[in-house]
Amino acid sequence: MSTSDTHIIHDMFQIKGGGERLVLALCDGLNADLTTAFIGKNTFDLGYLGNRLNNLDALSGLHGIKTWSLTRSFKKYQSSHRYHSIIYSGVASPLAINNLQAAHHVFYCHTPPRFVYDKKQHYAEQFNPLKRLFFKQLINWFQPQYEQAVGHMDAILTNSRYVQDRIKRTLNMDAKVVYPPCDTQKFKWIEQGDYYLSMARHDGLKRVDAIINAFLQMPDKKLVVASGGQETIKLKKLAGNAPNITFTGWLSETAMLELLGNCLATIYVPLDEDFGMTPVESMSAGKPVFCSNHGGLLETVIDGETGYLVSCDALTEDLVKHIKKFSKTQAYSMKTACEHRAKQFDTQLFIKKIKEFL
Repeated sequence: MSTSDTHIIHDMFQIKGGGERLVLALCDGLNADLTTAFIGKNTFDLGYLGNRLNNLDALSGLHGIKTWSLTRSFKKYQSSHRYHSIIYSGVASPLAINNLQAAHHVFYCHTPPRFVYDKKQHYAEQFNPLKRLFFKQLINWFQPQYEQAVGHMDAILTNSRYVQDRIKRTLNMDAKVVYPPCDTQKFKWIEQGDYYLSMARHDGLKRVDAIINAFLQMPDKKLVVASGGQETIKLKKLAGNAPNITFTGWLSETAMLELLGNCLATIYVPLDEDFGMTPVESMSAGKPVFCSNHGGLLETVIDGETGYLVSCDALTEDLVKHIKKFSKTQAYSMKTACEHRAKQFDTQLFIKKIKEFL
């Protein structure tokens, strides 16, 4: 490892997700060292970090014991270097605090572990009796250690007021909101196209099926479904041979930026979203967003100015209603407001606010 003043400790890199982007923004903006327990094949290339990167390579290959193996690796982790600041990101990484010395310990809590708190029953119901017993034992072993570690932090930061409230309810601890970063220089308005764009992963909680159902009712409106995921086959079957719905599969960043820059508007309607970077990226490209009226999305999209909030209670029906009334003129009239709103989530502003806690 290098001799940076700041050390970032993040659970693992498995996908190209928002949490991973945030951690890399911290590494770049603070010139920080990075320790992680695992680096997968489908995540960002971390090679540019050189000797600032430390991969513990400690993720168990056995299904169902990921949290256990991560926790054990961080509990054992030690560093001879005394950092000025250590930032912890993820679920298991905070447990490294007992072996590390620093002037400031800061926890960026994306969310308290849902399987331990508000979603515990949901997860338990998916297991057979034997696995359910192991699941209960895991929680009983992990929860007190997690709460003790978080309790020792000098500051707890989080990504939205929505999650801030969850932290207060579940941990009875106060967190400060520092919104995740968006590289606003990267996203550009190119042209006013005639298609709507979905960039969400094909996962049940992202509710891409509701978007497809809406466009099946509007054959005169075009939808481009980008990305991929475990529900891709199911979603393609749902769309059938509808000529107005196109699937692109996974795209390179360059191709995705071009697709975004040329669309009419984007649609992002996930369930229970903690923050949601996709709408911010859309606004950064000057494109309005149709999004769920729930969760962290209420803190980014301004209804009627940078997009439209769609009812979660009648998602498909409300999407149809809004999109039928929407026009190219309306989309273009929102361009400047979208770009201005996205600037409030710029990476430089994120780093400036993080430094206030170091």
